[in-house]
Amino acid sequence: MDKIKNKTLIGPFSQILTMEGMANKGPLSDDNLPIILNGGILMEGDKISVIGNFDAMKAKIKDNTTIHLLKGSHVALPGLVDAHTHICFGGNRARDYALRNGGSSYLEIAAAGGGIWDTVTQTRASSKDELVLGIIQRAKDLLSQGITTIEVKSGYGLSVVEEIKMLEAIQEANLSTIPELIPTCLAAHIIPKEHKSNPELYVEIITKELFPEIKRRRLANRVDAFVEQEAYTDKLIRPYFEKAKELGFDITLHADQFTPGGSSLAIEFEAISVDHLEVSTDKEVALLSKSEVIPTALPGATLGLGCTFTPARKLLDAGCSLAIASDYNPGSAPMGDLVTQASILGTFQKLTNAEILAGITYRAANALGRKDLGTLKVDRVANITIYPTDNYQNILYRQGQLKPEIVISKGNILTKTNFS
Repeated sequence: MDKIKNKTLIGPFSQILTMEGMANKGPLSDDNLPIILNGGILMEGDKISVIGNFDAMKAKIKDNTTIHLLKGSHVALPGLVDAHTHICFGGNRARDYALRNGGSSYLEIAAAGGGIWDTVTQTRASSKDELVLGIIQRAKDLLSQGITTIEVKSGYGLSVVEEIKMLEAIQEANLSTIPELIPTCLAAHIIPKEHKSNPELYVEIITKELFPEIKRRRLANRVDAFVEQEAYTDKLIRPYFEKAKELGFDITLHADQFTPGGSSLAIEFEAISVDHLEVSTDKEVALLSKSEVIPTALPGATLGLGCTFTPARKLLDAGCSLAIASDYNPGSAPMGDLVTQASILGTFQKLTNAEILAGITYRAANALGRKDLGTLKVDRVANITIYPTDNYQNILYRQGQLKPEIVISKGNILTKTNFS
């Protein structure tokens, strides 16, 4: 890793896609993409100080500027943002995947000892140090894909002690990872087995004991819940979100994955995003279009479960925003390849390149409440993903098989040999 000490000019780029000045909501044409040809990016410390024509910038450099000269054709994008992952976990669920493809239902797999509870059991049995190492390795894998910001959820602890262990692991891993990790408390993932007879008591424990402790220790500023008939119903989850809102947490929801309706709760509680939405109907789409809630499509879950895709085209045409995230988790979305998933979503939902790239850069950053990320702009942090191609269209055309050659995170230049 080459730590930037002074000023560094990097280029020339065949194309720089800044993603700056594009709409936050609604459809996007590829004609909307702001592209700089024969571009250069000047960095000072961890910030971008100039973006423009490489030759003109090179002619003006001073003695204290290092030139990082690129050989061959390259395209620069903002560092990618994965706005929904579960990369803090113990064990794996390869057996679930095999059973699912063999025709077993979700309930049959759970009854056979699989499902989310299997991961809860394995995560509870893992030490914090083991969880930290797992997060770091998965973050390295995501970095190699050009992802410089990763949201990471808890939710496999499902008790005060175990949820804190997970959030501490995310916090500690963030100190040792190059990508920035953004923690989210998902204490309402499923109802713990020990509280099946009285789930209201579990919600009360979480709101009264866990939430204040998270706030006190600054372990997370985001709260999530899985709103489904088989997880947390509208009535059961209300005290959870009411307390989260009272304490000043940002709210996000897993909703409309198997049954519609949970997205209306996201609107009511002014959630920053609502994720999944695979079974959202025209009714939910219309309601979301009248709100500021950002829909987040998770094509990895569709590919892992074999279910329908989020109605991304309908959401955009209705005037919604659209973020796209991997849902990287050990059960329903084990692939963890954001660009591949986003490319496939685009094929099935007929999304433009601009809509896909917006969904994994600045619109994904907006879904995390981080409007300082996802674009290349003067005075913004220098998070840049660089592909070895002369045309940005090749990135999605190759459906994830064209990998970045260079990733710049907070001004640090990393190549394939030192992503790790």
